[in-house]
Order: sequence, then C-alpha cells, then structure tokens
Amino acid sequence: MNKDRVKGTMDEVAGTVKQKTGQLTGNSPLQIKGIFQQVKGKFENAWGKTKDAVNDANNEARTQNDESAHGTGVSGGPGRKQ
Repeated sequence: MNKDRVKGTMDEVAGTVKQKTGQLTGNSPLQIKGIFQQVKGKFENAWGKTKDAVNDANNEARTQNDESAHGTGVSGGPGRKQ
C-alpha cells in the first residue's frame, strides 16, 4: 500500500465525519465539504491502486526478464533448442 492509498483512505474517513456532522447539525457547507473530501479520497485511493498495479506489473516483467537472461525461464537459456 502506497502513500496515495493511505491518504485517500484518511480523506474518505475525514470526509464522512464532516458530512455526517454537517448533516446532524444542519450545517450544509460542512456537509458539502465532507462530500468533496470523500470524493477526493476515492480518487487518491484509485490513483494509489493504479500505481500499485503498474509497480506490480513492472516487477513481474523484471522477474521474467531476469529468469530469461539467466536461463531459468521457460524458454531460452543454455542448452535449450528453440
């Protein structure tokens, strides 16, 4: 989990608290701020998930490349005919 996902989760929680507080006290501006903060948190969380997925894909590609280069992969490698 990266910092974007942590920050996104924190913004979602804080936004929910603001929205509920605004709703209970009749404070519409606070309620709206809370909703916007929740949305911001959802975007940050989604961005963090995207970054994690790209990182995972890069790591997987790097691992496969290393295996191929050292002859431990499925194809190629010393002593194998292609």
